Amino acid sequence: MSLKDRFDLVIFDWAGTMVDFGCEAPVRALIEAFAAEGVPIEAADARRDMGKAKRDHVQSLLRVPSVAAAWRARHDRAADEGDIERIMVRLGPLMRDHATRAATLIPGARQTFESLRAAGIRVASSTGYTREMMAPVLVRAAEQGYVPDHVVCSGETPQGRPSPLMIYKACAELGVWPLSRVVKVDDAEVGIAEGKAAGAFTVGVASGNALALSFEELHALSPSERASRLADARHALGDAGADLVIDSVADLISALERR
Repeated sequence: MSLKDRFDLVIFDWAGTMVDFGCEAPVRALIEAFAAEGVPIEAADARRDMGKAKRDHVQSLLRVPSVAAAWRARHDRAADEGDIERIMVRLGPLMRDHATRAATLIPGARQTFESLRAAGIRVASSTGYTREMMAPVLVRAAEQGYVPDHVVCSGETPQGRPSPLMIYKACAELGVWPLSRVVKVDDAEVGIAEGKAAGAFTVGVASGNALALSFEELHALSPSERASRLADARHALGDAGADLVIDSVADLISALERR
């Protein structure tokens, strides 16, 4: 049975899945945005809710006990809506800058995209980035040969992940149904939850946010340490409910064919 007999649409996440190996750009941008407020945050905290709409992500960060305590120590009060808005205004340019520099396609991403198109399967994408943040990334991706049929950005549905609304929007606008014929590919746990909520077949990518290492950092590890770190990332995405977990988007076609 060919993939086209089983699926009509694959929806990819962006950072950590198709571009920006290890999902580094949003971590750096968030750390800088909070540092400008005099509030240091850890990379692990920045990654905890990765994949959410960026405003939701900022709100979640401000609820992390250590971050909330640091905010109160610096500002003598809890953060309010005005603070969130100010962080978002600052975060936009930082996200565009870091995301643009990190918008190199992950090895094998273009080949996977081309194989799906050749098989007659449509390709869409969704992201926690706003349209403004994504604009230069879309240009960079197109220059590298990746132009999905549909893009949904943060703020373009009433709710972001883990709600299934971005998936619903893509399917409605592309005319794809039922949702059982859709594959959602994501490197973050909230993206897996989104796919499960929609009723799509969910694929976790271990070498993204769950791994939390750049390409260079991963390959600098000893073979045994690299295998251990990837296994931990696979387990995290499996525990989040992924139907299938792969190390890299380059492995998607072969993994789906074996199912």
